[in-house]
Amino acid sequence: MSHPVTTGADVLVTGGAGYIGSTVVSALSDAGHRPVVLDDLSAGRRAFLRGRAAYVGDIADRALLRRVLRENPGVRTVVHCAARVVVPESVREPAAYYRTNVAGTFELAETLLACGVTRLVFSGSAAIYAPGPDLGVDESSPWDPRSPYARTKAVAETLLADLAAATSLRVLSLRYFNPVGADPWLRTGPYQPDPSHVLGRLLTAHRTGRPFPLTGVDYPTVDGTGVRDYVHVWDLARAHVAALRHFDRALGDARHAAVDLGTGSGTTVRQLITTFEQVTGRQLPVVEAPRRAGDTVGAFTRSTRARRLLGWRPERTLADGIEDARAWSRGRHPDREAS
Repeated sequence: MSHPVTTGADVLVTGGAGYIGSTVVSALSDAGHRPVVLDDLSAGRRAFLRGRAAYVGDIADRALLRRVLRENPGVRTVVHCAARVVVPESVREPAAYYRTNVAGTFELAETLLACGVTRLVFSGSAAIYAPGPDLGVDESSPWDPRSPYARTKAVAETLLADLAAATSLRVLSLRYFNPVGADPWLRTGPYQPDPSHVLGRLLTAHRTGRPFPLTGVDYPTVDGTGVRDYVHVWDLARAHVAALRHFDRALGDARHAAVDLGTGSGTTVRQLITTFEQVTGRQLPVVEAPRRAGDTVGAFTRSTRARRLLGWRPERTLADGIEDARAWSRGRHPDREAS
């Protein structure tokens, strides 16, 4: 399927039918941009392409990408959200993650350069970091990716930085922490039938009455559960709008720069459960379980670079994220949402 436009589009979003990518597309459109989407729908949702200029295909398909850019000559920036992102799956299927996240990124970058598109905003990950003693990190923190997913994001960012140093490519890496929530206007949201992320599993337990599996209770934290920096997906999307607006300022004289996108606050999984129960007004049955393959203690950002360079700061709370995700879930399961 494709709905090409020959004029007007100014930004290409790869993976724009996914959870984060589709929200980025909405935020860009709301801000006056004209995005065009490329997504192979291996993890994205076709419904999120309705009303969008969109092409279905692989980011590694050089002929298709050249066609997209030829039919949309106004595109000067690419927001690269296309990736495989499920940590336990990456442990089981590492080759698929390297194929998409590393080889696909290489093919994309080389084709962009061949077509004269030199501005790239990359969806990076805070999973690459080695947390400090307080579990805080910033853009200068050492790396210690602990899963195949995290390693592919580290390799892809290193690859892009090396290409930028040697070519005309300029790359702004936005290192996400832990996205939660849905588009507040419920245009898009999480949609996996068997979610692996913690908020999705909480919503499933809330909806079905089955106990929530608390995976990992022996971490060196205040309550033994992992720490995450939960940032609302709409705030993440707004950061991409800011990244396009302030791309040159953020990079300065550099060819590659990185910016953390988080709230600056660490929340344990037990604390998340407490907030979830406060939002829903219902106590949740919880059963302790072993850590999953690839799980880590987690981290939160202590960086202020996003505020300084992009003029961005998070505006929505963790409770907002839970409520927006819950509203989205009610729309998806109208006959099964109890409250």
